[in-house]
Amino acid sequence: MDEKQASAAHGRRSEFWRGVRDTLPLVIGAIPFGIIFGTLSTKAGLSVAGTMGMSLFVFAGSAQFIAMGLVGAGTAWPLIVLTTFVVNFRHLLYTATLLPDLKRLPRRWQILLAFGLTDETFAVAVGRWRQPDSNLHKHWYQFGSMLFMYANWNACTAIGLVAGRVLSDVGGWGLDFAMVAAFIGMVLPYLKDKPNYIAVLVAGASAVLFHGLPHQLGLIVAAIAGIVAGVVTETLMARGGISNASTVGEE
Repeated sequence: MDEKQASAAHGRRSEFWRGVRDTLPLVIGAIPFGIIFGTLSTKAGLSVAGTMGMSLFVFAGSAQFIAMGLVGAGTAWPLIVLTTFVVNFRHLLYTATLLPDLKRLPRRWQILLAFGLTDETFAVAVGRWRQPDSNLHKHWYQFGSMLFMYANWNACTAIGLVAGRVLSDVGGWGLDFAMVAAFIGMVLPYLKDKPNYIAVLVAGASAVLFHGLPHQLGLIVAAIAGIVAGVVTETLMARGGISNASTVGEE
């Protein structure tokens, strides 16, 4: 291996482990979520193989919980597919955000990274892609993040399957609050300017207001409302219609 190849290999390894390291706090928040899914799945009527199959091949926490509930309620499979599609519609927004960076990659990389594009991985990867350095291995950062999340989610699903046979009422322990805390942690680093503050406030208020919509459509409405509010705020700031103060309390 010549010096150039060695440098490229070191760059890939460095980005991979950096992605793993930056995802660690979010993985910790996801651990109880995965265990609860594994614990409750068999009680909802899923087999052990079906539960692990969902985590291995679907790999979408919120969609898996919703699908599990619908299976337990005896819902027809077309409605299950439609509902999980609507819930995961936000991933189209994620993809649109990352498209300028990912479109230069080979198709195999695009497929791989698309499969592993969770909320947590998007939260850290978009920050890395937006950094101004000219590193050519940033996709390895995203790969490290997604692989860490994938291994954690499947391990926790397996732990939950075992725990569900040993412990009772794990779902009532309140462990799912860790996921709420993890999502708050994902949002806070991006609250650096007024458009982001407005987008988060509008999206949060809309999520509460439209929570009762069927098939989790309130999430989509909230996401779109937040995006529109952020874009409008940014446009008005560019035109001088809104102050450029970037943080709360700044004059």
